[in-house]
Order: sequence, then structure tokens, then C-alpha cells
Amino acid sequence: MEQTPYDLVTKIRSASRELVRELGFMNRTLAGTDLSASAVHAIIEIGASNRLKSKDLCEILLLEKSTISRLVKSLADGGSVQEFRSSEDARIKHLRLTRQGENTLAAINTFAAQQVAAATDPLSNQSQQNILAGLQNYATALRASRQTSEAVQPYDQAIIEEGYTPGLIGRIVEMHGSYYSKRAGFGAAFETNVASGLAEFTARLEKPNNSIWYALRGEKIVGSISIDGTALGEKHSHLRWFIVDDEIRGTGAGRVLIEKALAFCDDRGFRETHLWTFEGLDAARKLYEKAGFSLAEEFHGDRWGIEVVEQKFVRPFGGATLANAASETRRPR
Repeated sequence: MEQTPYDLVTKIRSASRELVRELGFMNRTLAGTDLSASAVHAIIEIGASNRLKSKDLCEILLLEKSTISRLVKSLADGGSVQEFRSSEDARIKHLRLTRQGENTLAAINTFAAQQVAAATDPLSNQSQQNILAGLQNYATALRASRQTSEAVQPYDQAIIEEGYTPGLIGRIVEMHGSYYSKRAGFGAAFETNVASGLAEFTARLEKPNNSIWYALRGEKIVGSISIDGTALGEKHSHLRWFIVDDEIRGTGAGRVLIEKALAFCDDRGFRETHLWTFEGLDAARKLYEKAGFSLAEEFHGDRWGIEVVEQKFVRPFGGATLANAASETRRPR
């Protein structure tokens, strides 16, 4: 395959940036509304189909499930979107626009049509057709490149997903039980604690400051991490249930999971992120310290059924070096 000349790549990139700016995507809102670009696109896609599900929006807008969940909730709270159960399968919920949403869509379409017409009306018909063909070809090429890249991922490279998926709780408990029974001799008390805490947390996943990520290798869940943004009080988050399966240990999946979780923390402006672990897990500690965590406190504890030296690590916003880690925050049970 012939390689695209570097100067042509540079010019395409420059034109792409200019297009994004001219269409207003750098602004906080879009298309003459008070809505974000993702919300505007969601309204357009929901309005184009009366059988669209949240999962479909993920695939169309190329956004993660948790982002779509928050977006749909925001539009529903604002009165533009509502869910309704499928007449064919009551377990399935579809999305549709309310009357308010339809009015918003009409205003978006009018704004966009006027914007395009103002730019293209002075041009010849051939120039207009060239613009259409060029945009269609570019979009098709980008899509093909993305799909090819996704299809050829090496087998040992896990795919990271966000949000709940069926079987997630059981698999996380299984990975923790297996790993810590071998490394630390933990038994039923530990596994029960993980299961009950994870079940309680999963019931709170709809809160915007809580999220969970998992690594997939094929159809198998092989890693997890979560951020509990409500348990430790305002502006403090708790990193929990970080685990990777032995079959992907050393592939970098753990590092990617931590990066995803901490980017989430920084995006929401948490002043500190805390995690609790215990002495002896050297590989995990190296990952934590590279991510900006510092040891803040050590104490002997036996809540897992065996006495160990428990450790609290703290990471400030952005991962800056921690001079004096605060140890006043209560230890969760």
C-alpha cells in the first residue's frame, strides 16, 4: 500500500483542525443551543430513530458506556429525552425525544442547514459536489482505519471497557479470591468482604463520581479497577478492586487500568485519591508510586482473617509529589 506523503498528511490535519474550529466544536456549546457537542449529536441520532438504545449510541458516537449513561440521564433530566419499553421485549428500553427534544432538534437542524448553506451557496455546483465527495471519502477512510486497528489488536492486548457488564461482580471476586489465597493465604473472610463491598458499590454506579473499568481478553474479563467517589466525602476518591489476571500480568494492562481510573479522578477534580493495600505487594506498589501515590500510613490489621501490615497510599490531584500525606481520613470498613 502506498504511504501518504508527510506534507499531505500535515495539510489534511491542518484542514481538519480548521473545520472543527469553524463548525464550532471548540466552543462549550454547539449549534446555537446551550448543549455540548455530544448532547447535540445524541439528540440528532435519537431523533433519527425511534428504536435507538443507549448501547447503539455508544457505537454511533464512539463513546464509553458510562459517558453515554451520564449523557442520556442529563438529557432526560433536562426534559429532552425519555426511555420507553419495547413492545416486543419489555426488558429492552428505547430512547425517544420528548416534544421539547423535538423542538430542540428542529432548531439544531435549522441552524446547521443555514450554516452549511451560507458557506456553500456562493460556490459552483461542481465545488459543492467536490466538498460532499471529499467529506464522505474522508469519513469512510477514518472509519475503515479505526475498524482495522480494532480488528488486528494482538491477542495479549486486553481491551478496556467502562461500566457494569453481566458477570462482572462474580469474576472480580473470583480473581481476588484466587490471587490473594495464593499470595497471602486469605480465605473466606476476604472473599466475602470483597463480594459484599463490590455488590454495595455496584448499586451506586449510577452516581456520576463512581465508575468501574474492566479488561477483556476475547470474551473473558481479566482485570478490573474502580473509583468510589462518594464513600470518603467531598473531593476525595477511593481506588478499589484493582486486579489483573495472571494470564495478562506484565502486558501493561494494569498500567492502562490505573491510567483510566486516575484520569477519571482528575477530570472530576478530586483533591486526593486514596487506596488501601498491604505490605509485600511490590509490583502493585511500583505501579501506584509511578502513578503519583505515596505511602501515607501503615498499621497492623486482621480484617482479612490474617494479620498483615496494612498500608494507605494517597495521590493528590494530578499526581503531584506528596509532601505530607494526610492521614486523618477514616479507614473504610
